[in-house]
Amino acid sequence: MTSMRSSRSKPSDPQIDEIAEQAADWIVRLSEDLPAADRAALQIQFEQWQQLDPHHAATARSMLRVIEQTEQLRKTAHPASARVAMKASLTENRKDTRARKTGVAVMLAFLLMLPIWLVLQFYPPTYLLSDARTATGEWHTQTLADHSTLTLNSASAVNFRFDATQRHLQLVRGEILIDVAADPERPFQVETRHGRIRALGTRFIVSLDEETTTLTMLESKAAITLENGHQPGRGTRGPLTLSAGERVVFSDQWIGDIQTIDTHEISNAWKFRHLLVENQSLPQVLDTLSRYRPGLIRYNRQELAHMNVSAVLPLDDIDQALYLLTRNFPIRTHSYTSWLTLVEAIGTDHPAPSSDSNPPH
Repeated sequence: MTSMRSSRSKPSDPQIDEIAEQAADWIVRLSEDLPAADRAALQIQFEQWQQLDPHHAATARSMLRVIEQTEQLRKTAHPASARVAMKASLTENRKDTRARKTGVAVMLAFLLMLPIWLVLQFYPPTYLLSDARTATGEWHTQTLADHSTLTLNSASAVNFRFDATQRHLQLVRGEILIDVAADPERPFQVETRHGRIRALGTRFIVSLDEETTTLTMLESKAAITLENGHQPGRGTRGPLTLSAGERVVFSDQWIGDIQTIDTHEISNAWKFRHLLVENQSLPQVLDTLSRYRPGLIRYNRQELAHMNVSAVLPLDDIDQALYLLTRNFPIRTHSYTSWLTLVEAIGTDHPAPSSDSNPPH
């Protein structure tokens, strides 16, 4: 091993620049919005590239270390300064950060721009410029101007529009728990990209993802109207009313079947910051866990889709939640700094590090 290492000559300055450019290109490609299978294949190719030469691996580690340090800077940055910087960055061409140029000066420019690019990926403008928001792993409860109580789950964001005639809340991202104060003169309404929910009572949960919105009623009632004002398959054009102990998933085109839920269990899950899962596919569970952890959790959906989970998982310790899943399912995890964690079924070609066999601390 020693003789092999000593036989490798130190790369020249142009070679160093070329390696840095290649490593930067790999990291940018892995940060793009790709199907899970494509991302997993790309990650394997990235590892193979690193194994070709120790200088490849060292350069990649250095860049990933910069990304990890960026998360620490984001946590300590002043929110007002972040908002000003975000507005300024919207006027710039983000594609410039992917320009493939040579030279040390371009490499330094890339390292400076990469944190901004990552912020845009994980925290889009609609999130950063919202009226109220929480960071990854943060929960926040506040009293609104009408004395309603709003709790924002991890990585969630909302906008408000309250006036003399209405109380309007727009859920931009994530999940919220609302305890509505009575005000017959001003209806309380929650809007997502898929439709509108009008409170006819008090307490409910609204969760938003890319394709659907979920309404969970804990107390009283609420009425749902889709974005297109239509209720497909129900034969009516009016809103659908949901009662306490019921949950429904909807998009802007359809409404799913109404499910019965245990309101006491759901309330306790929110109180103790637990994820209550009942017969959900493992990819769905990982989708949810990824909202509570900085960085990316990546996996092949088809590879894990046959595994169904019924469990209570901690949301304030995602490493522990992933460990519990590895103890109960034939899967393993491989972490590339805190920004990237791969989850795979045991039996694939990708090697799992020995450290993952130990519970997190």
